[in-house]
Amino acid sequence: MGSGTSGASMKIVSAVITLLLMVVFLGYMMIWSMTPTNTFYLNWFPDVEKKTSSTYLGEQGSTILIYAFPILFIATIASLYLHLEKKYDHDINTSRLFSRMILSKQLAITKGPLGIVTWTELTFLAMFVALLVWSLYSYMHDMLAFAAVEAAQEKFQVWEVKLETAGLSLGLVGNTCMAFLFFPVARGSSVLQYVGLTSEASIKYHIWLGHITMAIFTAHGLFYVTYWSLTHQILQMLKWDKFMVSNVAGEIALLAGLVMWATSFGRIRRKIFELFYYSHHLYVMFVIFYVFHVGFAESCLILPGFYLFLIDRYLRLLQSQQKIRSVAARILPSEIVELNFSKSSGLSYAPTSIAFINVPSISRIQWHPFTVTSNSNMDSDKLSVVIKCDGSWSHKLYQILSSPSPTNRLEVSIEGPYGPPSANFMRYEKLVLVSGGSGVTPFISIIREIIFKSNTTGSKTPAIHLICAFKKYADLAILELLLPVSGTTLDLSRLQLQIEAYITQETERKTVNQSSIRTILFKPSPSDAPVSAVLGPNSWLWLSVIISSSFIIFLLLTGLLTRFYIFPIDHNTNMKYPMPASSAFGMLFVCVAITIAASAAFLWNKRKNAKELNQIRTTDMSTPAPSPASLLYETELESLPHQSLLQATTVQLGQRPNLKKILSELKEENVGVYVSGPGTMRQEVAAVCSSFSANNLHFESISFSW
Repeated sequence: MGSGTSGASMKIVSAVITLLLMVVFLGYMMIWSMTPTNTFYLNWFPDVEKKTSSTYLGEQGSTILIYAFPILFIATIASLYLHLEKKYDHDINTSRLFSRMILSKQLAITKGPLGIVTWTELTFLAMFVALLVWSLYSYMHDMLAFAAVEAAQEKFQVWEVKLETAGLSLGLVGNTCMAFLFFPVARGSSVLQYVGLTSEASIKYHIWLGHITMAIFTAHGLFYVTYWSLTHQILQMLKWDKFMVSNVAGEIALLAGLVMWATSFGRIRRKIFELFYYSHHLYVMFVIFYVFHVGFAESCLILPGFYLFLIDRYLRLLQSQQKIRSVAARILPSEIVELNFSKSSGLSYAPTSIAFINVPSISRIQWHPFTVTSNSNMDSDKLSVVIKCDGSWSHKLYQILSSPSPTNRLEVSIEGPYGPPSANFMRYEKLVLVSGGSGVTPFISIIREIIFKSNTTGSKTPAIHLICAFKKYADLAILELLLPVSGTTLDLSRLQLQIEAYITQETERKTVNQSSIRTILFKPSPSDAPVSAVLGPNSWLWLSVIISSSFIIFLLLTGLLTRFYIFPIDHNTNMKYPMPASSAFGMLFVCVAITIAASAAFLWNKRKNAKELNQIRTTDMSTPAPSPASLLYETELESLPHQSLLQATTVQLGQRPNLKKILSELKEENVGVYVSGPGTMRQEVAAVCSSFSANNLHFESISFSW
């Protein structure tokens, strides 16, 4: 009775919060649609300014209220709800309610420059582009009405004034893009989690926004350079005005943006990843000089997205400073490595979660995402990732571990894990998992979760059909990781598993040399810590505290500076406070506020977790060092799981899977089709699932190849 009442209460709370946040968000979007109009600037904004004007927040007070507060309110309430959902009822998921309302997964485009796009994504993209077009039209229409008067006053030709007006309008439209640019890259965002999006799935939205933003800002810069050149004002490019827009700051920001843009295109990003990775850190210069260019008051329009990103980035920085306890590494054929780390028992994560790994001995600043293959329900003290050598970083790691005298300690830092809000794949009657190469790794966690659910719940679990393609026969060794290693007490016979493995570049079966498969055990260090949530088990609650408290600290700092320093200067008729100094103080206060709030929350949780950490260290120190013989990989799996895996697997040599034929023959009414692999494979599966004859197939893509 209590459980039913709790579930009903959570449904009501979910509905109320969803309605509230949707109303706030729609109001926020209405503000953006009205911003380029005279109605807003001549009537609405002055009215709000009169009611909010004070000697504390100054000119940015009304901008903060209108543009920053609504989104930070949404992020705070979403964090509180996610905490309540996790604490009281794991089965009631916000994303399901939200998905039923607006987030359709029906595919609209399966191939093209946008990638695989659903009708929902296409609709929102079209609405956003329409907002940009409307904003550009409205800005130019209202400002061009005064072009003739302005031309007469400044003794310019009308077309020259129109050219400047077009450049200014493009810059103002670019602000709209900037306002949304950083939302998709906050990995631990409560907003993304609330609507059922993962950080890796949202990257494509950042890519779309990035291309649009840079195209608009580049046009903005070119229009102004052309205008200055034609009107003999080219020296304006060297102007850094203390009280108006700074041209030099805008040029530096644009230059940093162009470098990031040029290195972010697909071919460069994938073939020269290091160039893309390092150059993308120029976003710091881009944002700083953007603020100096337009002033802090104007940049408050884009504050909420970047504010949430900064919180997430600083929390990631705090988590990355911890050295993680590496337990063991398993070296498999075909250059496959499984890394195992000690994990806090309170850390839980959903299947298909990812963790970002840093190995300082290879590179101190490079972080690479890998799927977490362990299951938090089955592995209470261990977190595992599988790495297939495919690039210079992973090859260096493999060389370190596979050398004749491998290291006895691997220093590693971890950010995450980050994952979906829930295991939505449990709702399907059947799961078809399609993978290419190392793309099979996300499915390891799915299969292990279904094993756990089939043994612990009375509900029926979906049957699994795994279709995997490998280049070489030795790559089949990765399938040994699908089932739990020896020692599991779960009944694997309840798992309905069928595996079809395709070897594309070899036509003969080969015997895997068991002596080449081994385990390396690492020695513990007193300074090592288990993988744990950066804000502890109640991370969503703490995130809401950080967002709200840091924003209050920021307002207090801004109020004190404005009231006792800026206000007396601005209201002296002979003086005015310089805009660069105001911008510098604004950025400083944002960083100080976030640092204070996030550091306090992190240190509080770190102190609470110190007891568990001491227990792990005591256990490590009391465990005798392994003998050299124990470093060799013993007989693979116990007979039951190993035989179950062999019986479930069919190997096809020298051919690729006919995915269209396999998928079209599925007769079940509700089939989840998950694909993880090369882009061509994902497009092929998406095309089949989007056809009119495949209404029973529901497409999901898991990929890190942006």
